[in-house]
Amino acid sequence: MEEPSDAGDEAPGEREVSRRDIVRAALAGSAGLCVPSFLDLNAARTMAQTLQTAQVPGRPITFEDVTERAEGSARQPYRPPADDLPPELASLSYDGFQAIRVRPEATVPLGSRFSLQPFHRGGLHARRVEIFFQAPGQAPRPFGYDPGLFDLGPSLQGRTYPPALGYAGFRIAHGFDAARPGEQEEFLVFLGASYFRVRGRGQIYGLSARGVAVNTGLPQGEEFPDFTTFWIEEPRGDAASITILALLDGPSLTGAYRFSVTPGDPSAIVVEAALFPRRAITALGLAPLTSMFLHGENGPGARGAEPFDDFRPRVHDSDGLLVQTPGDRLWRPLVNGRAAPQISSFRAAPLEGFGLMQRERHFSVFLDVQARHEDRPGLWVAPRGEGFGAGSVRLFEIPSRTEATDNIVAAFVPEAPVAPGRPLRLAYSLITVGAEPVPAIAPPLARVVSTRVGSAERLRPTNPPSPQRRLYAIDFEGPGLPDDPRAAIEVALSASAGAFVEPYTERVPQTGGWRLYAEFRPPEPWPAGDVVLRTRLSHAGRVLTETWDAVA
Repeated sequence: MEEPSDAGDEAPGEREVSRRDIVRAALAGSAGLCVPSFLDLNAARTMAQTLQTAQVPGRPITFEDVTERAEGSARQPYRPPADDLPPELASLSYDGFQAIRVRPEATVPLGSRFSLQPFHRGGLHARRVEIFFQAPGQAPRPFGYDPGLFDLGPSLQGRTYPPALGYAGFRIAHGFDAARPGEQEEFLVFLGASYFRVRGRGQIYGLSARGVAVNTGLPQGEEFPDFTTFWIEEPRGDAASITILALLDGPSLTGAYRFSVTPGDPSAIVVEAALFPRRAITALGLAPLTSMFLHGENGPGARGAEPFDDFRPRVHDSDGLLVQTPGDRLWRPLVNGRAAPQISSFRAAPLEGFGLMQRERHFSVFLDVQARHEDRPGLWVAPRGEGFGAGSVRLFEIPSRTEATDNIVAAFVPEAPVAPGRPLRLAYSLITVGAEPVPAIAPPLARVVSTRVGSAERLRPTNPPSPQRRLYAIDFEGPGLPDDPRAAIEVALSASAGAFVEPYTERVPQTGGWRLYAEFRPPEPWPAGDVVLRTRLSHAGRVLTETWDAVA
């Protein structure tokens, strides 16, 4: 059951915007970030050596080791990272940040098919992360900062920094073609808080994933825990997968993560996590996804929203939320242009999967040669093992007028209270999605491919005219739909307020799909919050399609 509610203070969204802005800036270039230092070189080197060797055992670090550290840290008060970024790095401009490049010879090979490049600290990427490599059966080796790895660009030419500066994150490249392992393409980035991005072969970066989300959209403000340490396991030979361990730390919780990454078409990440709350958390978002939706096929989407004066018909990294539970799969088109942020909740007990999708895959509907929105991945979250338990998938939509804003967040929020002394353990897979259908999303129901809304007066005029009447045209495509245009299609149609009248279906011979037309007559007066609309199609007693769910 969906339960729309006001999202409250917009400040959390504003912080999301700044993070996305810098992540995009970093990914736009071919290298990391860099900056100068005011610390005494010898003192800084001593500090860095202490940091890098204090917790290095004589064997590889395991997920169990990281879990033990996270659990121990949760019993201690949170200590914010030191604010030690030199002023010239902290104030680094966008252009200065973009000018920093990793030198090609500084690329670190990982087996024969992977390689790594670090990101320099600077600008909003003030937090230091520690990076270790560990070969099979060997102790972890610290990856110490070296200013010689970077070309700092003209504004920082001649600068140098001590080993204590550290890195902001890293990117990993892969040779997708096993016959040409040296031809590697970047496909995975960890940069900023607990954010990371992954893409499949032939795709470009779009939405982000996160390790965890804390109190997204709530009045007390969102919290952004940080991945503070990474241990990267070096693959053997030409292995097609790579494993990354990570330690998470934040005011409200700590965590241990294992990412088993297999790039390809699709790319897949198996995530195992152990979370240890320091204090009660009102809304803990598991497997969170963050994306951008500016405008789409039905304009801004929200009732009364200001239209966009844009030569591009659509601008979005994702166009809908997909939620699967036993016996149903629900599609919610994304909406922009509300007067205030909004949270919608979709109960899932148990959850079989959810994801933010980019279903539109044609250049002709985006018309952006550089952004290539049609090539951006969706991400599908599928719980593993015992699953996530009872809870709901929450969709957080922030009004936005700029495509630099990550204004969409989706995450699973457990029903059980999150409190100190009650650790959470979970496992799930993250799978990149391109054109559907895909094996990861089953069963093979026909899917919603478009939602268009316009005045019902155009096709069904009344005298006198009733401009508040709206006509919905919803297209379904995919397996199982009848080829016979005379097939008796059964329509299940509902509205939480107001009413649908005179639904009509017809086969679309141009696509092989089916279209539903339904006139919506709004309530008078409008109730507070959203009016939720739903429909799905059946034939001969068998459900044919996923459930379309939208707000009027």
